[in-house]
Order: sequence, then structure tokens, then C-alpha cells
Amino acid sequence: MRAVPRPSRRPWARLSSLALPCVVLSCTVLPGIGLAAQSTPRAATAAPSEVAAAAVPRSVRLQGAGVELEIAPRLGGRVLHLSLPGEPNLIKAGTAALAAQPEPKPSATGENIPYLGHEVWVGPQGDWWRFQTVNAARRKAAAQWPPDPWLAHAPARVVEQDEARLVLEGAASPVSGVQLLQTFAISPQRPDTVELAVEMRNVRKEPVARDIWFNTRVHPQTRIYVPVAPDGSGVRVRSDTGEGYDGLVSSTADGLFSLEPLPPAEGLQGRRGKVFIQPRAGWIAGFAAGQAFLIHFEHEPAERIHPDQGQVELYLDWKPGQDDPGLMELEVHGPYATLAPGESTIAHEWWVVRRYEGPDRRDAQLAFLQRMLDEAGVE
Repeated sequence: MRAVPRPSRRPWARLSSLALPCVVLSCTVLPGIGLAAQSTPRAATAAPSEVAAAAVPRSVRLQGAGVELEIAPRLGGRVLHLSLPGEPNLIKAGTAALAAQPEPKPSATGENIPYLGHEVWVGPQGDWWRFQTVNAARRKAAAQWPPDPWLAHAPARVVEQDEARLVLEGAASPVSGVQLLQTFAISPQRPDTVELAVEMRNVRKEPVARDIWFNTRVHPQTRIYVPVAPDGSGVRVRSDTGEGYDGLVSSTADGLFSLEPLPPAEGLQGRRGKVFIQPRAGWIAGFAAGQAFLIHFEHEPAERIHPDQGQVELYLDWKPGQDDPGLMELEVHGPYATLAPGESTIAHEWWVVRRYEGPDRRDAQLAFLQRMLDEAGVE
């Protein structure tokens, strides 16, 4: 069975014929339980198929009439810029880290380097270091940090490139046991829209169970809306208080979840926490820097998402008034799938960007958002 998203009725969901290489795909989607096939560490892990950084471009810019983005192939295919042409960046990039360590080398003992931007993880987070043999201490601790260094830091080989399309093949990871093929494409028919496709292939000699996890960092002041059930069910808010942080403040008015940018209590530096959401529909919307953006994805039932995760997750670390006020992460999980050796699964996101010149008020933004959804054909 080919593991691809269900057919969409949205007129722009077929933006491009991605023609991904090596798409003999198959997977079994589990209802979110642990797998006996991964109950012990596995020694039979493919060696990393890394390419020399010098053979990979440092950055690639794709531009259409209504959107532009910058991708860093030397950082695993990380997106560092998204905006209308010539407008401010909607994505939060770690400029200090990029300047200090422009070409990291993945290592089994490596730590997270805050390049930020948009990158692809694999879920669930609780399994990040459990089923590998390259770092015994992290396996024993079932470490949930840092992310896989090979997915985050290894150069990705350019498979295909033109002005509006880029295909990158990442390294085969000895940590996660998978290899990612990422495609970025701007369609001539929808020049304000970017299609992202990620193929995740099992490179081990035994099954692996993973999900494709999109993670897009934006500035913490970005106003975000996620469609939820009218009664607010399917939302779990975790406030990470302590260390000078206050908890999150949220709203589910009008069937739309949002984080409210209220200042922290006196004596505290900011707000921090994470939200796990089973959304009512497959999109996230945001407003910042005179622009509105939409992240659209295939909506999945809760039973196809690993129980430790939500199909949508929001993480906020906001420190108002500081030189670096923090970030917000907009995260989307694909179905949790068991992949036999050599098998693959695919997940998609579509990014739409429009100019927004209205006020920073909920009513004005929601009226604009409804028009934007209608024009994009998103339900």
C-alpha cells in the first residue's frame, strides 16, 4: 500500500507533479502504541550516506510572483526565510548560530545548535534516542533531547533544482534509522504558494516506527490561529513555569485556538509552554510583519497520531522586551507509521503568504483569514 495523503477536494492541493525519486512506498499506520519490533536496540543500522559540504550549495532561493523562500542544503534542507517578495522574514532564524557554526558536522554526541528556521524531525520525541547503538548513554536515558544530529546538521545532496523547485536527499541517519527526501516547489498556477513534500525511508534491516514532524519557528509575537472543536476539546495546554516564566494564556473563542500575548506577572520574564491539539481542520494561520500566512496539511484522525503528540503542537518561549524575545514553534505531525526495510511514507505541507494591512485585532484578522481560506480552497 502506498502511504500517501488521502485525495483532497481542494483545487490547489495538486500544485505540482512532484515526481519524487524512489517512490516505491509502503507503510502500515498504527493506532499509536509501542512496537515490539523496536523493543530492543538494533545493531544493523545503515551507515550515514553523507556528502561533502563543499559539494552542496550553502543556500538556495526559490521565488514566485507571490512568495520567496531560502533553503540551506548544508543544514539538512532547513528553511531560513519565507515571505512575500522583498518583505520581512516570517521565519525565526538563529542568525548567531549560523554565523558561529556555519558548517557543523553531525556527531552521535552532538548537541542541538539553535539554527531554528523550519526543519523536519521524526516523532515521537520519546523514541528519539531509544532505538540506536551509536550513543549508549542517550539510549539508556531514553533522552528526549537533542534532535537527531544527522537530520539536523548533515548536508543534503541536491537531486533537482531550478528557479521554483528544489529536491534534496538527506543523510541516512544511524540515530533514527531513516533518510529524508525533501521537495520544495512553487507552482506557476499558484505563485503565492509553496508545496513541501517529505519522503521518509527506512534504511535499517528491520522495521522502524516513526512519524514525519514539520517544525516551523516564527517570531513569538506572531498571532496564530488553529481550528479546534467548538467546545475547546482536543486541546491540552502545558505551562512550563519556573525559571522566571509565567504560564500560557489561551483562547478557543469562535472555534479557533490562539495564544494571548498578555504580559507576564510582575517579576517574571516571560511566558513558556506547549500546546497539543487535535485540530478540527488541517491548517494553521499566522499574522506578522504586515503579512498573513497559512500552513495547510492533510487533516488526520486522532488515532493515526502517536498518543504522546498532537497533530498540531505549539511551543512558545516568549520574553517580551529583551534583545532576543524568544520564539514560537508551529509543529505538524504526520501519521505514526511502521516501515519495513526500504519502505517509505510521505507527508505534505502547503504554505500560502498574503499581504495584510489591517489592524492587529482578532476580529479584523479573522475576517481576512476567512477570505484567504476561501480563495485558497481550504476548508
